[in-house]
Amino acid sequence: MKISIITATYNSGATLKDTIESVLAQTYEDYEYIVKDGGSTDDTLDIVNQYSSQFKGRLKVVSDADQGIYDAMNKGLRLATGDVVGILNSDDFYTSTDVLQSIADAFAQHDIDAVYADVHYVHSDNLQKCTRYYSSKIFKRRWMRFGFMPAHPSFYCKQEIYEKYGVFDTSFRVAADFENLLRLIFVHRIRTHYIDKDFVTMRTGGASNRNFRSRWQIMKDHLRALRKNGVYSNMFMLSLRYIYKIYTLVKGNLSKR
Repeated sequence: MKISIITATYNSGATLKDTIESVLAQTYEDYEYIVKDGGSTDDTLDIVNQYSSQFKGRLKVVSDADQGIYDAMNKGLRLATGDVVGILNSDDFYTSTDVLQSIADAFAQHDIDAVYADVHYVHSDNLQKCTRYYSSKIFKRRWMRFGFMPAHPSFYCKQEIYEKYGVFDTSFRVAADFENLLRLIFVHRIRTHYIDKDFVTMRTGGASNRNFRSRWQIMKDHLRALRKNGVYSNMFMLSLRYIYKIYTLVKGNLSKR
């Protein structure tokens, strides 16, 4: 089974080495790595080219203007030739060397369309210290009415599912990933499987920085996504997700004492 990994980049020189090296470290080798660059002006492409020979023909690089990260992801999906596709952001990296092997094993053992797992967050100045652990274990399809979703960086899906049900809707500013998962998992009820494993280490920050304005934009995008797909919800229901997040953060801090 061939796995396509897509990384969208734009001036990602400060973090991209960790991303690339975590791909090269994977024990499972039947993959292709697609770097969709948005026309970087820093050393992003130089860094990619430095590692090119180590991929032994499994690397595809395209650099041209795009309309943001979701447009870049869509272009990456169109380039993908794997049976299964996943996204690895340019400031993230695989937590262990057997992530792709775990994905391949799950698809071999189960009659499924997609898998998802856990991720954790770190600060850029200390990549070894976990600041928040995002477990997808508790996820239930019906919880998407409240804005819950599996950790998107851990989501690996059959290419044929994207071809059948569509890719990212670029009209969403910060939550096209939620809309896509809602469409695939809730509306079309694709067959998913949870893997009890930490897939990805994520630096804090990114396209949906966690300040009040971005949280409000996320809630608006989530509500629009739900309405677009004919799924009932409201702002109160969506706000309950943040109460749960506060609880998990407090619980996590207490457990460290």
